[in-house]
Amino acid sequence: MAYVSIESDDRIEEGPDGLQFQSFLESDAHDTNQGGNAGTNAPRGFIPDGGTRKVSFWTAEYYQGYFDVDTKTVLRRCYMTMYPPRASSYISTHLLPAPDLYGPFWTLTTLIFSLFVCSSLASSIAAYLSDPASSPNDAVIEYDFGLLSIAVALVYSYGLGVPVLLWLALRYMGVGEWSVIEAIAVWGYGQFVWIPVSLLCVIPVPLVRWILVGIAFIMSGWFLVANIYPILASADNKPVRLMVILLVVLHAGLALCLKVLFFSYYAVKQIGVGDPTSDPIPTPALF
Repeated sequence: MAYVSIESDDRIEEGPDGLQFQSFLESDAHDTNQGGNAGTNAPRGFIPDGGTRKVSFWTAEYYQGYFDVDTKTVLRRCYMTMYPPRASSYISTHLLPAPDLYGPFWTLTTLIFSLFVCSSLASSIAAYLSDPASSPNDAVIEYDFGLLSIAVALVYSYGLGVPVLLWLALRYMGVGEWSVIEAIAVWGYGQFVWIPVSLLCVIPVPLVRWILVGIAFIMSGWFLVANIYPILASADNKPVRLMVILLVVLHAGLALCLKVLFFSYYAVKQIGVGDPTSDPIPTPALF
């Protein structure tokens, strides 16, 4: 009888009958530890320690990952909405593979407070310019906190309600090219342009305000259409594309509401008796 001595696992000894013996213990241990047990243990029926588990849609844990985003990414996703040449590729370039809800939520919330604060500031400036002879300390400014409630209802309804309703409608029609998270992210980030415009609308010049609102309407409207129309066009039912007209009308209504409700304060009030030798100061239209 012959005995074969194996000094190490990497050596191969040959027996008298030409048989070869090799140890695979080390390689098996190496394969077991590769990739967090994902590649080798899965076929054997083992569940890795880091495996994912299903989380309910109605729990806060389900949405936790959508708020895990850094500030640099949020800022880039915000200002890239104001660059029309890249609007059509925004979802694939800047939003995927990880859309978030943190940026859209704070974009809409910041817009609400900027509308209220800037509108109140525009009102105080208009009141002062209407009576430049009075002292600023004597002026009594009354803030309309009802505008804050209007801003909350208007901005959140449009920025959150419209994309959810659109997503539900497309799902009902069999168009499932995007998720509800992507829809909310597109709409939320798409309203970012209104924040700098609300700051500039403090300028008490009606024509300047209309121009600023028009620019914001075109830029944000172009961004939304560029990202939504390809999804509508992918539907087998061609009339679905006509939904883009409804979306443009809703967006125009938003722009008009923001202009009329928050930036219609002008210095139009004439204090005291006018000079009879001069032409009367015409009173411009409110809007």
